[in-house]
Amino acid sequence: MKLFVNNLTVIDYSYLCEERGMVGESLIVDIELDGSLNDECMVLDFGLVKKQIKAVIDDEVDHKLLIPAQNKCISFNILEESTQILLDRPEQLPIYLNCPHEAFALIDKDVVDENGIIEHLEAAIMKVLPENVTGLVLKLAAEPIFGAFYHYSHGLKKHDGNCQRIAHGHRSIIEIERNGEKDEALEHYWALRWQDIYLITEEDMVSSDDITVPEALEALRHVPNLYSVAYDAPQGRFELMMPADVCEILNFDTTVEQLTHFVAHTLANENVGDDISVIGYEGVDKGAMVCAKIEN
Repeated sequence: MKLFVNNLTVIDYSYLCEERGMVGESLIVDIELDGSLNDECMVLDFGLVKKQIKAVIDDEVDHKLLIPAQNKCISFNILEESTQILLDRPEQLPIYLNCPHEAFALIDKDVVDENGIIEHLEAAIMKVLPENVTGLVLKLAAEPIFGAFYHYSHGLKKHDGNCQRIAHGHRSIIEIERNGEKDEALEHYWALRWQDIYLITEEDMVSSDDITVPEALEALRHVPNLYSVAYDAPQGRFELMMPADVCEILNFDTTVEQLTHFVAHTLANENVGDDISVIGYEGVDKGAMVCAKIEN
């Protein structure tokens, strides 16, 4: 007997990639459970699937930075209160983080992809399932998108939940209308501008001297064109060093509301007299809408 739940949840996360650096992503999760009927004539109560299994998925990978632990360009150092991660790629600037352990998920592969995440999650979920459930199939899929979208990573230090983690992200649609007409050129401009971007809140920028690095990595403090970002949040101290060419510095907290407002008002100032409407998504099926116009 099989039980299935489609669209069980969406995981929003970022991952480190040897080629692309830090990449924000959003994936839809479907699940199938195989087993015999229990005393309630169920494989597993749908309420438990949606609550218990979703909780495991959220705890393991959602709003985290996923690390390909077997990749030759990755090194990590697990301390008492934090984990230090270094992505050191040939001929490209490094990425370095020092964050609470909960900010990371170590995937025992040389790349982070859907198959590796599925293996990681299935092992964790099977530990909490009752004995009558003998099999589990997870399916991860990106939302079908037929227009413009971008991958971005960020952190929200004021957030009480897991959005405070400095390196999590989303794969997000952007929709733009100018004077009531869809403007694909503007959509694709923003998709390109924010492709694989890290969005920094300006007040979170610090000196490299404020970043905790092990003695063996002291040279990181002197690497040119590395931005240093750090803040204290309820979950602990978060620190990041990112190549400047994959960052954009913004003078506000990078919530989807603020990002959408920024895009709309930037376009309104560039297209005086035009009615601008922007829908910005944060991952799948959620986001913000802003209209703006600058009179002649």
